[in-house]
Amino acid sequence: MMRSPLLICLSLLALATSPVAAKTCTPTWVSGWASSQFRPTGDAALAAGTLKDQSLRQIVRPSIAGERLRVRISNLAGTAPLHIAGVSIARAPASTSPAIDPGTLISLRFDGSPDLIVPAGADYLSDPVSLPVAALDNIAVTIRYQGEPEQTSHPGSRATSWHMPGDHLTDTAMVGAASFDHWFNLAALEVERCAPARLVVALGDSITDGKGSTTNGNDRWTDRLAQRLQADPKRRDIAVVNQGIGGNRLLNDGLGPNALARLDRDVLAQPGVTHLVLLEGVNDLGTLTRDAPVSVEDHKAHVARIIGAYRQIIARAHARGIKVIGATIMPFVGNAYYHADAQNEADRQAVNAWIRAPGHFDGLVDFDRAARDPARPDRLLPAYDGGDALHPNPAGYRAMGDAVPLTLFD
Repeated sequence: MMRSPLLICLSLLALATSPVAAKTCTPTWVSGWASSQFRPTGDAALAAGTLKDQSLRQIVRPSIAGERLRVRISNLAGTAPLHIAGVSIARAPASTSPAIDPGTLISLRFDGSPDLIVPAGADYLSDPVSLPVAALDNIAVTIRYQGEPEQTSHPGSRATSWHMPGDHLTDTAMVGAASFDHWFNLAALEVERCAPARLVVALGDSITDGKGSTTNGNDRWTDRLAQRLQADPKRRDIAVVNQGIGGNRLLNDGLGPNALARLDRDVLAQPGVTHLVLLEGVNDLGTLTRDAPVSVEDHKAHVARIIGAYRQIIARAHARGIKVIGATIMPFVGNAYYHADAQNEADRQAVNAWIRAPGHFDGLVDFDRAARDPARPDRLLPAYDGGDALHPNPAGYRAMGDAVPLTLFD
């Protein structure tokens, strides 16, 4: 018996609007938050025994909403396996205390097990958990160490972490916990969504890392960019992660590995990445003459090497289909550490001219124009100077975040 065209149409309509059909989607993972992990040195390293058999609670903020979460634990700097006795996750009412919302507490699993062993130099993803989050929520991740870990860290967290001896994975308050302002072994918080997502990775040095911003204030320039994206109904599908490292350089290692060495791990391997904003080079320019003057020929060769590094990053990102946005280097004359002179300023202008020239990057963020003093363009605007003539203050970071054209990511 043949069915009438009307019945067929009604049947198709019922199928399309049924609860099963409405929930059908293709889930995708995107990095909602990330930190560049490396081996801390000097004052950034903790005293021996600080994390031995401790529970460490760290609070982070995903820059995009999603339905499920997973964390990435890193043993990047380890020379031996990292033993973790357990990890938990929960929402946190604020970023300024270790308190969590007990109704959201979940014990994470790794291949179905509550504990894990991360091989030396490796990262390890948790099993996904259902914990719907809004963009810019506070999420607490608590790690319980078994024994004393080798230190893999992001020292410039500008966020407080809390630790106590013993098992505090389910402790809702961690009363009496000690604290420090670093992240350890936590490389990413990844978000699963039914809706499509795009990811902007900010690769940079201490200016991207947020030196001079407010501890627990989330007022780096990347935080401001994330706020602007989430305030725009057309662009709430765009996540932002900050992969800045204080002292980072393009050409040589500093407080962490050079940008070319960490590009694959910190940018290209991030799930969902579609855009890269590159703000690197001020430390390369400054260190050239920090200890002693060099010849004009050495200055020219150094500028050429910086531009060569940009070309390498652009080529490697383009091979993955990633658009690369160039950010101009901000002024640093007056900084006592680098004591830049007219030749250093000429180097900066030469590099910025290449960044601005069409045909090199896929787009431009002119942080130099946004942050410089119009009366003395080789220096930061005094209202934006964090006090060392190099790093912005929170007002400067806000101006930087406001200077990013959101259309770059369309």
